[in-house]
Amino acid sequence: MILKIRKYGDKVLREMSTPVEKIDEEILKILDDMVETMKNAQGVGLAAPQVGINKNMFVLDVGDGKIRKIVNPEFIEISKEEVENEEGCLSIPGIYKKVRRAERVKLKYLNEKGEEVVEEGTDLLGRAFQHEYDHLKGELFVDKISPVAKRLVSSKLSKLKKETEKEGGN
Repeated sequence: MILKIRKYGDKVLREMSTPVEKIDEEILKILDDMVETMKNAQGVGLAAPQVGINKNMFVLDVGDGKIRKIVNPEFIEISKEEVENEEGCLSIPGIYKKVRRAERVKLKYLNEKGEEVVEEGTDLLGRAFQHEYDHLKGELFVDKISPVAKRLVSSKLSKLKKETEKEGGN
């Protein structure tokens, strides 16, 4: 089932997510629906808050032939070296800006079978891990862009927020 992707200005995007207590049929269905929603929107990743679910989980498809269903993630290593690359977000359509992120991260999480996985991410995978993890903390990529870039997109963000509020997303 395709879920509604929440847009910038929706308060759910700013809330801290809570841990998943148990990977049961309901959680598995949500993860499957999130994958379908992400693919339908042609995204690389989708976090539960983006579909209005306040749980520590996200899905990724970075084009390496593996769809990741990530539950209760935590970083166990974050490199000091950073790289800057352009990012966008399904919750902030039409805005793409450069963001500095750690060059390499190591993430520990549970997969959909409840198995613990430790995975190192660089390039797109590392960036996607960080971007989606931020959603679980109520942070958006536009919070991390330079002040100049923020000024350049401020009117677009204001417009998007007003549209979201008008649709009742706040």
